[in-house]
Amino acid sequence: MQGRKIFKGKVLGEALVTGEDISFYGGCDPETGEIVEKGHHLEGKSVAGKILVFPTGKGSTVGSYVLYALKKAERAPLAIINRTTDPVVAVGCIISEIPAVDQIEIDKIKTGQKVEVDADNGVVSIIEQ
Repeated sequence: MQGRKIFKGKVLGEALVTGEDISFYGGCDPETGEIVEKGHHLEGKSVAGKILVFPTGKGSTVGSYVLYALKKAERAPLAIINRTTDPVVAVGCIISEIPAVDQIEIDKIKTGQKVEVDADNGVVSIIEQ
C-alpha cells in the first residue's frame, strides 16, 4: 500500500490495530506503553514493539512528548500507520524517530499480521496474513 512518509525508517513487526483514534496524553501510560483510556478498543494492551495502526491521533499536544517518553523508556511502537496523521502524532514520531506513514487504508490491516513499514518510500506491506 502506498502512502505518505511522515518520518523515515524501515521496520518489520506485528500489527496492533484499532479503528479508534488514540490520545497518547492520558490514554497511554508512558512508562509501560499500555493503553489506559477507559473503554478504548485497545485498553490494557501495550503498544511497545508493535506496528501501531489507528485512524488518527486526538487530544493534547503533550501527546508528542508521551511518544518521546515511550521511546526513552523503550516502550514505543516500532512504527505508526495512520489513515491521517495529526500534527501531535507527527511531531511525536519525528522527535522520537519512530517510522510513520499515513494515507493508508488501515482497514486492510489486522491485528497479529506481520507488516513491513518502509517509511522512506511511504510503503506498507502485509507480509503474513
